Order: sequence, then C-alpha cells, then structure tokens
Amino acid sequence: MKLSFKGKSAVITGASGGMGLEISKKLSENNISVLMLDLQSPSKDFLLKNKNCKFKQVDVTDFKKLKSHIDNFYKNNKSIDYLINTTGVLWFDKDVSAVDISSDIWDKVFEINLKSMMYLSKIVVPLMKKNSFGSMVHISSIDALSGDDKPQDAYGASKAAMIRLSKSFAIQFASNNIRSNIVLPGPIDTGMQIRWKNNPKAKKNLEKFIPLNKVGKPEDISNASIFLLSDQASYITGTELIVDGGITSKP
Repeated sequence: MKLSFKGKSAVITGASGGMGLEISKKLSENNISVLMLDLQSPSKDFLLKNKNCKFKQVDVTDFKKLKSHIDNFYKNNKSIDYLINTTGVLWFDKDVSAVDISSDIWDKVFEINLKSMMYLSKIVVPLMKKNSFGSMVHISSIDALSGDDKPQDAYGASKAAMIRLSKSFAIQFASNNIRSNIVLPGPIDTGMQIRWKNNPKAKKNLEKFIPLNKVGKPEDISNASIFLLSDQASYITGTELIVDGGITSKP
C-alpha cells in the first residue's frame, strides 16, 4: 500500500523523543514538511538527514510561544494538514497512587499531558478549518484503559482524558473534514523506559507476559500513526488504535 503525502505539512510535539523522533523521520521520508516542537533538540545529524524537518525549541505548556511557532510555520507553508501529539511525561518515582501523590506533581503531569492537547487544538484546528482538511493523531497509552496495583495514576488518568477529548474533536470537526484519532502504545523501548537499561531482567520478564513475546519499537507507533494520518484512513475518526503486542487481549 503506497501512501501519498506530497505537498502536505505537519506539526509534531514531543518530536525529539523516541516515538516523536521516529514519526518525524517517517513524515520527512514521505515528503511532508515537518515542524518539530520539543524542549530537547534532535541531533544535528538528524536534521541534516531529514531536510524536510525544521525544529523549534518550546515548552508545550507555553501557549504564546507555541502559537507563535505554529503560526509562522503556517504562513510559510500555507496549510497545516497533520497534527501529531506525542507529548507525555511518566515520572515513575513521583507519579504514584492518587491517594499519595503530591498535588503539584498531579497538576504538572496533567498540564503537560492534557492541557497541551487543548492548547494545540486551539491553535491548529482553526488553521485546518481554513483549508477544510486535517488529520490529528494523539499518542495516549494502554495505561488509560485499566487500573494498576503499582499505579502512575496521574499519567493514566491524563492519558484516559486524551481519549475522551479526541472523540469529542472527531465529532465536532467532522463537517470540516478534520479527523482525530488516538494511538495506544503498550510497552515501547524508548528513552522513557530507562529502567529497562538498569534492569534488563525486568524487560525479559515483561516480554514473557506479552503475547508476541517482545516489547514494541518506536517504528511500530510511527507506522500506526502514519496510517491514521493518511487518506487510506479517511473513513476512520474518533477511534483508538492499540499497538501493544496483544497485552490488552489477555483476560
């Protein structure tokens, strides 16, 4: 199946992280003009190899700076066709049960994981409306679907709220030919999972629990995201695509 994106443009947040970087690369390879937004810069080598990518350093909770970068990108490209929101924080040592978590940590996780999604929609959706076209993919997590005896409650709750918000976007903006979908990754081998480097045995034990007997790669999320953005998914909106090696299929 050949996907065609020539002449399209995309904004991606969390662009320098494991999943965000891989999605940015895939977008660039498909001849999409890409605005990469993140606090951390990708390597110079990455930007040299992926010439369709432009990077701007920004805190996604800073609405004014976020809007300024996106508006300038829109002026140069005359459209924003795709939004990919991969922003997310998971603080294993601080994000615990809602009964025990610090209120400041709870608020900060929601600000980064959820409020940024609201900010992005306020900026990007009106620009998509101008061209009567748009596709949004938001990266949530299978943690949004169930509880946990060793919880990261702020993370899970914020990621669950993303699903609800995406469904609402799908209904609100369908008449403008704007779609909104969610990808729910399972365990993916990214920098967020530094604990696996410190404890390889934990990773092996987890893989035994996964029906496909392996953790996912950033490419798995990139492939799912690119499909949902594409015209091949033109009749798909308001849904969730689970990419977890079969974990959520288990009883």
